[in-house]
Amino acid sequence: MNVGFLGLGAMGAHMARNLHRAGLLAGVWNRSADKAITLARELDVHAATDPADLAERCEALVLCVSADADVLQVIDQILPAAHPGLLVIDCSTVSGGTAKEAAARLATKGARFIDAPVTGGVEGARDAKLAILVGGSEDDFARAQPILGAMGATITRFGDVGAGQAAKATNQILCAGYIRAIGEAMSFARSQGLPLAQVVETLGKGAGSSWYFVNRAPNMVRGTFPAGFRVTLHAKDLRICRDMAEAAGAELPVVEMLLKDYAQLVEEGHGDEDISSVFRLTERLFPSA
Repeated sequence: MNVGFLGLGAMGAHMARNLHRAGLLAGVWNRSADKAITLARELDVHAATDPADLAERCEALVLCVSADADVLQVIDQILPAAHPGLLVIDCSTVSGGTAKEAAARLATKGARFIDAPVTGGVEGARDAKLAILVGGSEDDFARAQPILGAMGATITRFGDVGAGQAAKATNQILCAGYIRAIGEAMSFARSQGLPLAQVVETLGKGAGSSWYFVNRAPNMVRGTFPAGFRVTLHAKDLRICRDMAEAAGAELPVVEMLLKDYAQLVEEGHGDEDISSVFRLTERLFPSA
């Protein structure tokens, strides 16, 4: 299949490179054209002028953008060139409702859609070890396998369109608990005079470990928080989780707590840092440390 990739952010650029390594990538597009031109030259593929340009050239498109409105805007830009059989794979993190709306719009042109949000961080995107959470028909899932397999190591269909986004929301709730707990634990360890690098090295092999502890607690040791997963993006995801829970008549206390933390970090100018920067707040729990 000839595949086009749309959205070349921190995750998307790595994912596009992996599609190229698999011999699938035909072209790229990004809202900031310079990114697309630079990557296209590096990989010797087409730099599309707009999403419709890629749709005309490709049998499948992979989309990785930031928010619900972005997804629907790009879908609308694809539509004039959408053709029967075109498969659009959306790896963005958005609501299940947005996924269903995107599928409905594409269906008017006979094009197909699956939601396939990813988890595994920039590292997973770089190393093609992402977990990919899919919603879509069995036939579309089967057709997407070569594409998904080039980008990820664990690929699971959870149901029809929208189910992948429900699974991703579940993941983001887990991440909320981990990152807050890790911030508190590392702040506590420092207050007790423990060597933080050794805490990460040893407890990273224990029962309390997690991907986030092993890969993001080192940021807390160094006191620097380069953007792996930005505070503003996780806050956007958690608001999706909150809305989905409210629709089911429920509240999510852990999500609400972290949303307050993120609002404070944004107010203090740290919204573009990695979410491990919650350590900036949890270390204040121990003022004498």
